[in-house]
Amino acid sequence: MARWVLALDQGTTSSRSILFDHEARVVAVAQREFHQYFPLSGWVEHDADEIWSTQSQTLREVLDSAGANDADIAAVGITNQRETSVVWDRYTGEPIGRAIVWQDRRTADTCQALRMAGFETEVAQRTGLLLDPYFSGTKLAWMLEHIPDARRRAEKGELCFGTMDSWLTWKLSNGRLHITDITNASRTLLMNLATGEWDEWMLNLLKIPPACLPRIVPSLLPQLESIQLGDRKLSLGALAGDQQAALFGQACFHPGMAKNTYGTGCFMLMHTGRQPLRSRHRLLSTTACSDRIGPEATQYALEGSVFVGGAVVQWLRDGLGIVKQSGEIEALARSESDHGGVYVVPAFTGLGSPHWDPFARGTIIGITRGTTKGHIARAALEAIAFQSAELLLAMQQDAEHPLRELRVDGGAASNDLLMQFQADLLGVPVIRPAVTETTALGAAYLAGIAAGFWINENAVTERWRIDRIFEPRVSRDAAEARMAEWSRAVERSLHWAQ
Repeated sequence: MARWVLALDQGTTSSRSILFDHEARVVAVAQREFHQYFPLSGWVEHDADEIWSTQSQTLREVLDSAGANDADIAAVGITNQRETSVVWDRYTGEPIGRAIVWQDRRTADTCQALRMAGFETEVAQRTGLLLDPYFSGTKLAWMLEHIPDARRRAEKGELCFGTMDSWLTWKLSNGRLHITDITNASRTLLMNLATGEWDEWMLNLLKIPPACLPRIVPSLLPQLESIQLGDRKLSLGALAGDQQAALFGQACFHPGMAKNTYGTGCFMLMHTGRQPLRSRHRLLSTTACSDRIGPEATQYALEGSVFVGGAVVQWLRDGLGIVKQSGEIEALARSESDHGGVYVVPAFTGLGSPHWDPFARGTIIGITRGTTKGHIARAALEAIAFQSAELLLAMQQDAEHPLRELRVDGGAASNDLLMQFQADLLGVPVIRPAVTETTALGAAYLAGIAAGFWINENAVTERWRIDRIFEPRVSRDAAEARMAEWSRAVERSLHWAQ
């Protein structure tokens, strides 16, 4: 009998492999960081070969550290940073350039031109998304236009496009599998949200040759796929974009249930059932993890995206040197009793939901001679909560089911000061689970269910445990006053790069 499930968690700054046992407890973890490239202002790139190298190294390391043989692993689930795009040679497997990361803003002018031409309403209706450089479609269009001979080769079927789930699956299957799951496909700007298929109108709009696209499959694969790394032979059971994997790992299976992940960015998803919910407040309609594709089969979610969440703490550490370690930020923020009138708007790569302004830029406002490092640290943490509160308030207006609690995960969810401030702003309990590695856990659950290691979703609900509940402590009037001040600060950051 298999003893464990293996999750490959390919993130924005590192690749990890995590083994989970039948009680969803972490057995072993291996992690390796990789380089971030910033060749021009607003450009962010990764080396896809380095990502493969780090991910494959962690896979070997975690199995070796646990003394696991192949039969010990029921299945492998892959979860990944979404939207980050790579194109590679179908025959050699070599990338034709660096991967363009989800944070990259190089296609902002292209998106604005399409918006000014009046295409955004039709785009949103077909894909559930908005015209923003965040999504993969315009990244792929840029590569086909700017990398020599790329378009001709793509049209002839010589090139493969994919997000990181496709890239890792291709490598692990030695080029046999060129697939992507429905959650990742729904973030490309190329998939029709209603049908779960590539949208011909969108492909024509962005001039994308269909020959380079992967096959779309359910998150929970219809059958286990054989994969191999060296002499290790394993079974692949699931693929899922990181945020949808976290929604699954948080046991948010019913309409109205929501989670927020505090990672490099912040991503709030609310389950909306088997019909996509069209937002009136510039949120995104997207797919949730699904075991089937098609009308009345696909699961959907409403999403809000914050581009800079925990990354603002990295900036305080690496850019300003205010702290030496990210873990020091809470103590520094607590050194002051309040924010001292300071607001930090971390629009380093523009603003996501609900503003969608790729030309916004970072702002610190309210500084006086009395401002300290503690005030700036506190304001930076509060900015993470303010941005997330904007998402939830918009969701509340869109959704048919009022939110009664918010489940949280990700690295910054361990910060008690941030979580309490989040609850104060939202006016609903913020619930932190005992296991906050819900992205990897969600991928593990999906793969485990595919392999029969767990029976169904009930196993996820049964194993979900609470670490702490943060109850709101301030009046709604006080929270609304702070949100109004935040909105004033945001106004000063908008459209700055124009």
